[in-house]
Amino acid sequence: MSSETLGPLVETGWLEEHLDDEKLRIFDTTAFLVPQPGGTYRAESGLDQFQEQHIPGAGFLDLTGELSDSSNPLPFMMPGDFRFSETVAAKGVSDDSFVVLYSAGSMMWSTRVWWMFRAFGLDTVAVLNGGWEKWQREGRPLSSEETACEAGTFEAEARIELFAGIDEVREAINDDSVCTVNALSPEVYRGEGPMHSGKPGHIPGSHNVYHQDLVDPDSGTFRDSFVLKELFAAVGAFEKDRIILYCGGGIASTLDAMALLLAGHERIAVYDGSMREWSGNPEMPVVTGPDP
Repeated sequence: MSSETLGPLVETGWLEEHLDDEKLRIFDTTAFLVPQPGGTYRAESGLDQFQEQHIPGAGFLDLTGELSDSSNPLPFMMPGDFRFSETVAAKGVSDDSFVVLYSAGSMMWSTRVWWMFRAFGLDTVAVLNGGWEKWQREGRPLSSEETACEAGTFEAEARIELFAGIDEVREAINDDSVCTVNALSPEVYRGEGPMHSGKPGHIPGSHNVYHQDLVDPDSGTFRDSFVLKELFAAVGAFEKDRIILYCGGGIASTLDAMALLLAGHERIAVYDGSMREWSGNPEMPVVTGPDP
């Protein structure tokens, strides 16, 4: 297995063939969104499900806890580089590891951690295309045993350009070189229905590419790259030098990030705070209605 083996996606057959590779580290990153009164939601760790059954050799990375900045009131915010390095190294990740991530329910949980690894300097990281459901559906090996591995040595090298802050997003409203994309459903984007992340609507000037439209509903895998490119080209993304992606809390937007990379656009940033941060700031405008 060489560094060229891992692109941003790996298939279930490939992973089963490489389960015993010495440098491979597999992680379940599942979390679940639980709707709350008032149209918001809370996230629950998927650890209990992981402990019942998982891919052989896999560990668990908890986005709701150990991979979030506990000092920030917003959920899922990026931890510092030292904490991230310490967490993943304790679970066997080294600078020369090959990391494969998967999740249940939606690939957005694994694409979020994939984007985090990339932001901290590890390129040999991939998402399992189709996730846990595809692995199960195909009758591939399962385990309930705890995975023990020696601690690794991982030194983060932050790539700050992969994440955007609130000031950059505000400046992008009037910047013709930037395309800002909302990854939430068309209804949530327009400000319709009960679900929102603080306030109904979207950031002015942003366009909508729904993250679920990027995945084939039957197979649960990403659509072909030419289809992905058409979806983003329709909102003018490929005419811009830089794309900023956002959603409710910086999770679903990473599914858009993966799709853009597969479609051939690499100048991408994820707005970490997304609508939870934006809506909480009274100085930041929010608009409703369809995609302009």
